[in-house]
Amino acid sequence: MKKLKCHCGEVEVEINVPDNLEKVLKCNCSICKRKGAIMSMVKNEDFKIIKGEDKLTLYQFHSKIAKHYFCSNCGIYTHHNPRANPAMTGFNLGCVDEINTFDLKDVAVNDGQNHPLDNK
Repeated sequence: MKKLKCHCGEVEVEINVPDNLEKVLKCNCSICKRKGAIMSMVKNEDFKIIKGEDKLTLYQFHSKIAKHYFCSNCGIYTHHNPRANPAMTGFNLGCVDEINTFDLKDVAVNDGQNHPLDNK
């Protein structure tokens, strides 16, 4: 179990994730490129907001299927539900204190610029 916190501490989340993260990625879509976060993914049921749900702001664009969440106080991106698989939650590894994102190796790049749902 890991704990995710935004910068100001208003939002806290418990994440049921193995110590050895299965998927570590960056995305080159228009929003992820700008926020620059390194992320991982879990099933929605493994992501539980324990504090500050009322402090989260939802941002949606383009197809308005993906849901991107930010702390309304400090502005930090905490997590999102991707449009390719809304049953999953992507979360910002930079918000997990015990993970140093600068030490991560083998960070995959998700090609969000060429998202398969854009070609339909």
